[in-house]
Amino acid sequence: MLARAVARGAGVAGHIPSPTFNLVFRYRAAAGLSVVHMDLYRLERPEEVRELGWSELPAPDEVVLVEWPERAEALLPPDRWDIRLVTPPDAPELREVVAVPVGTPGPLPEPEEAA
Repeated sequence: MLARAVARGAGVAGHIPSPTFNLVFRYRAAAGLSVVHMDLYRLERPEEVRELGWSELPAPDEVVLVEWPERAEALLPPDRWDIRLVTPPDAPELREVVAVPVGTPGPLPEPEEAA
């Protein structure tokens, strides 16, 4: 759901399936941007990530979302945002989105106000 929300926010229209069986989906978004959504859950070794085209990521016009990033271990970029879903102790049915900088990543876009 979070990856879908990010893709929608980037301007992706149409169906956005989970990449669980395909491992990688690429979506064209607004203004020439692309969203690459990877699910590494089924990988057993970090080396398998390279077979998914890891070394070509990200292109200047791409946003890359990686589920189960720990499967990529040392291949992860040193400057990135780790996004975590946290369950508030007083509201177990909710999730808070927490963005944690690793290294010195670029700024995140400001969230739009709900209409």
